[in-house]
Amino acid sequence: MKTIHVVAAVIRDGEGRIFATQRGYGPYKDGWEFPGGKIEPGETPEEALKREIREELDAEIEVGEPAGRIEYDYPEFHLSMDCFFCVLLSGVLILKEHEAAKWLSREELDSVAWLPADLSLIERLKA
Repeated sequence: MKTIHVVAAVIRDGEGRIFATQRGYGPYKDGWEFPGGKIEPGETPEEALKREIREELDAEIEVGEPAGRIEYDYPEFHLSMDCFFCVLLSGVLILKEHEAAKWLSREELDSVAWLPADLSLIERLKA
């Protein structure tokens, strides 16, 4: 089975809310996820995450502590996702690839339909 290595940003605001995005394309369209994407050859996970957020949301972030690695088997591929806690440095989070986005409090984390791989991180964040 093919393995896809990606990075994801757990962007938190000053109130402790977390930024969630809704996929606008592909087989998992409409599912909710943490923004991020594939690591390009020669990039560190942190560099990839900064680039992806710039491309997808027109914003600059500071990549902080690791939030964990998720290993998940989808029917078509194995996902290996490095997640990092991040802070927004500049920009207003313009959605370039996503259908929708929300800032969610800890109590609101279950209010959207997360993609299966992201669910295990949601459980950790609620703890």
